[in-house]
Amino acid sequence: MAKESVTVADIFRRAQTIRQQNPNTSYKEIKERLVSEFSGKDFPSFDRLTIPEMDGRAPEEDWTAGLPIVRRGIQNSDWKEIMQGIIISLEQVENYEQQHGAENSKEWHDRSKGIGKELDKTLGKWMPEELKALVEKAKR
Repeated sequence: MAKESVTVADIFRRAQTIRQQNPNTSYKEIKERLVSEFSGKDFPSFDRLTIPEMDGRAPEEDWTAGLPIVRRGIQNSDWKEIMQGIIISLEQVENYEQQHGAENSKEWHDRSKGIGKELDKTLGKWMPEELKALVEKAKR
């Protein structure tokens, strides 16, 4: 039977568990603990470089903040770097929840709010006329 490798989401959930068990644990301590727990294991795969359940807790731009560092850590086979990215994402999610409360997944979050005019202007520069006509027809 093939050994199942750990995913980025597994590591993130483990960081959350450590934090929940002792909320006073510093991010540095969590990082050190994660490095010691996961060192020697297979590195996560690039095809599962996401934390899907976080969309319900914070905006994507917050929970994905550390993923580029995680990716670089995987490329360099460096657990410390991977854990640094996990900690950045954890900190962003926690800060968001402290400042704004948890995302209400029942309420649709319009991420294009405030950029509609700019988006239309940009699309108008490169989108072919026949494609624009199709989009306008679909809107009606």
